[in-house]
Amino acid sequence: MIQPVHPNHDSEPPTPGAHRRIPLADATATEALGGQLAAGLRPGLVIYLQGDLGAGKTTMARGMLRALGHAGKVKSPTYTLIEPYALSRLDLYHFDFYRFEFPEEYLEAGLDEYFSGHGVCLVEWPDRAAPHVPPPDLVIQLDPAGDEREATLDARTEAGRSCLTTLPPLPAPPAANS
Repeated sequence: MIQPVHPNHDSEPPTPGAHRRIPLADATATEALGGQLAAGLRPGLVIYLQGDLGAGKTTMARGMLRALGHAGKVKSPTYTLIEPYALSRLDLYHFDFYRFEFPEEYLEAGLDEYFSGHGVCLVEWPDRAAPHVPPPDLVIQLDPAGDEREATLDARTEAGRSCLTTLPPLPAPPAANS
């Protein structure tokens, strides 16, 4: 049985050295990054997916789900609040709080039970449910960068940092001419 990474989601200080910026040429690259991160997903992990509308948050979730063996449709939970996925290795819950008008809607909907440590929680628009939604282990910020996108991954806990270890090493910077 896979054990939760941390059962109570108490806030931990940011983990030094657990910050990466990754250029993404297109939606295919965004989905591929999600697929690479899937190998590090463990029950209890809370991941915030942040970025403007259309930034690629659901595309990132699709990459994770495909790598975990989900062959069905992956849609944004904008209208349903949550899309649950029971996978062979773990349960994954994809949330979207964009439509919340008040943070208390999170409590009224009873969504806190999903954050009990039994599954991975991907959360879009977490600020709309603050301060009620548990703090993240990993924040993935998707931003435009010219004609491309850039993903900034920021591990906030040791569990988040462990997830980042599944990514290939960044290429070495070009040598400076002396």
